[in-house]
Amino acid sequence: MPVEIRELTTMDECRQVAALEKAVWGYTDAEDVVPPPVLMVSAKRGGILLGAFEDSGAMVGFVYSIPGVRDGRLTQWSHMLGVLPAAREHGLGLRLKLAQRERALAMGIELIEWTFDPLQAMNAHLNFAKLGVVVEEYEENVYGNSTSPLHHGTPTDRFIAEWRLTLPHVARRVTQPALVVRDAGVARAPVVNPSRHGEPWVRPGVADLSLDAQRLLVEIPTGFTEMQADDPALALEWRLTTRAIFESYFARAYRAVDFFLSRESRRGQYLLVPRS
Repeated sequence: MPVEIRELTTMDECRQVAALEKAVWGYTDAEDVVPPPVLMVSAKRGGILLGAFEDSGAMVGFVYSIPGVRDGRLTQWSHMLGVLPAAREHGLGLRLKLAQRERALAMGIELIEWTFDPLQAMNAHLNFAKLGVVVEEYEENVYGNSTSPLHHGTPTDRFIAEWRLTLPHVARRVTQPALVVRDAGVARAPVVNPSRHGEPWVRPGVADLSLDAQRLLVEIPTGFTEMQADDPALALEWRLTTRAIFESYFARAYRAVDFFLSRESRRGQYLLVPRS
């Protein structure tokens, strides 16, 4: 799908972003939407605001980050990446993130951070397999209650992704992801929570929080958004089970460094390793 990705500089473009926020997340409360004046001011003072446009001139996606500081160095905090459903099968989310990376590097910035739901398998696949993020932090119920149907039924727990733009493994992921070689030892890593077969979704297994291997795998289901709508009790069970796992192992100095997606088995697996 041919699109143009460019910086947004006008109030009208910012209004289009606000409309996309509502279309992508289904927000019904103005409190959930970043208002156009805030988008405009932050973009003029160090933020990054990029839009993706079809040939017709319609905006079909955007990415938005604001300036931040970590350990005394300037960073970007990526608040939103939104793509309309019809454009999601064309790799537009990845293209927007890569454009954001290029803009940040041109500004002399080497770290972009953002939150994402650890139970959203497709987001995890993008963030780890294609962008090369790592995760060391887990936050409970970051955004509280939301009017978005994508967030109903479970606490808004989130990972904090660290995208260190200049590291060699990030460069490999963003330029030649198909050539990334997995260590054979990963396949032999113990699974913290072997999931159980179920219809239409797999069910969480009993978690072992006492493992101390050099590599660990943590399983999640695919289709979590649909699960939240159709079986909120099961979605909550997955949320609380994985919350206990990640908080326990992150507290023991593990971090998540990769994600393996298996659409056929309706599962994904995070790879956890000790922090060096």
